Amino acid sequence: MKQALHLKIGQQLTMTPQLQQAIRLLQLSTLDLQQEIQEALESNPMLDVNEDEVTPDNSDTDNSIEAKETLEPETAQTASEPEFEDTPAVEDNWNESIPEELSTDSNWEDTFQSSTPAASKEDFDSFESNDTAEETLQDHLHWQLNLTPMSDLDRLIATNIIDGINPDGYLTVTMEELHEQFQTKPSEQEEVELDEIEAVLHRIQQFDPPGVACRDLSECLIIQLKQQPADTSWVKEAIKISEQYIKLLGTHDYRQLMRKTRLKEAELQQVIQLIQSLNPRPGAAISSTAAEYVIPDVIVTKQRGEWTVNLNPEVAPKLRINSGYAGLVKRADNSSDNTYLKNHLQEARWFIKSLQSRNETLLKVSNEIVKRQAGFLDHGEEGMKPMVLHDIAEAVDMHESTISRVTTQKFMHTPRGIFELKYFFSSHVSTATGGAASSTAIRALIKKMVAAENTAKPLSDNKIAQFLDEQGFKVARRTIAKYREAMGIPPSNERKRLV
Repeated sequence: MKQALHLKIGQQLTMTPQLQQAIRLLQLSTLDLQQEIQEALESNPMLDVNEDEVTPDNSDTDNSIEAKETLEPETAQTASEPEFEDTPAVEDNWNESIPEELSTDSNWEDTFQSSTPAASKEDFDSFESNDTAEETLQDHLHWQLNLTPMSDLDRLIATNIIDGINPDGYLTVTMEELHEQFQTKPSEQEEVELDEIEAVLHRIQQFDPPGVACRDLSECLIIQLKQQPADTSWVKEAIKISEQYIKLLGTHDYRQLMRKTRLKEAELQQVIQLIQSLNPRPGAAISSTAAEYVIPDVIVTKQRGEWTVNLNPEVAPKLRINSGYAGLVKRADNSSDNTYLKNHLQEARWFIKSLQSRNETLLKVSNEIVKRQAGFLDHGEEGMKPMVLHDIAEAVDMHESTISRVTTQKFMHTPRGIFELKYFFSSHVSTATGGAASSTAIRALIKKMVAAENTAKPLSDNKIAQFLDEQGFKVARRTIAKYREAMGIPPSNERKRLV
């Protein structure tokens, strides 16, 4: 096989580092963006935080990134580059000029087919995570074990039992497995009997939270019932049901329960209320997860009868070029120090321009979403209209992948709560008149029907489908079941309650 060189002419999409930066900033969440800005401030001496209040006279020429409350979509689309008033005149012939508009709209496949380097970030632990370590259920149980007088052998058994408890508080190993574990270990101690392990388990079951170290749901409920105050009514009956008829209780077979326990309907209702007051997952009361903070990117308010969208001014600090360092840049000086300052000055300008482009794109998309979903803001979920990414992309003249990046992990603060922008997108459901309804609105109607149903005779999926058909919505029974399961609503047989 002979090797040879061939010339070939072709076109290939090339993304500049500046465009890559703009697209990456566009898809960052608020918390990630704040971290990115902080890292840029620490690494680039040309960037500075503008802590001065901006007056209306210089708000149009200030080079800071800030939320313009009266900015309309059309204005956002044609907004010009912020000027740097406090920056000395520096010729840009040593580097490329910054365009007036930095487009972040591109095909998702185009973005990742190019040789775009992945954003390298060091592992970062927030101040909140470093402030204190979370207490696990095992930590809580070991703390109580250290305060409990026990022999060394019993303490060793208790440690093995605690290690076998899952976050919900249930023991995941059997007594036989624990007994076998002590039998196979070469120990200098005396032989461990199965009764000793049972005795230690019963002591741990008296620890906090009530019901911990249980082996099944029945035992979990019984432990909690035995720890109820002495004057609590219906404890004996509740223990009997939890011990013998837990399956009948799970299937809501109240007729069988009344027949086997010889309780009247009103009495059985009191017993069931007592059982329902217990915690089937006792470990969840101790095991806590880190709080996730949501900072809205845009704020929606109603002014003069119309919904307006403003960027959240607290999302990111206002940035500007540091005039002191920018003044050190000298013309026609190719020294290493001057080149270093020139490069960082240009990077700072591009970073500010990328932030401005991100804000303009986010505001443009948010305005279009609010315009189409005004019914939701006025009437709630039932007023939600069907909308997909293509609808917004066509309205703002952008690619669907760009809309997807804008709406991911971006949140909108409305009078009805804080929602992710993707929440406002939903599929179409046909109506009897030939129109379309939002699947979110259908879910809201199903939730409303279930909340108002007769608990003694809950609505089946077929019945809900019939009611929706009477209101003009063509929804199949299997679709009702899918929506119901997505909302965490159990089937009709599990929703049945005593009157």
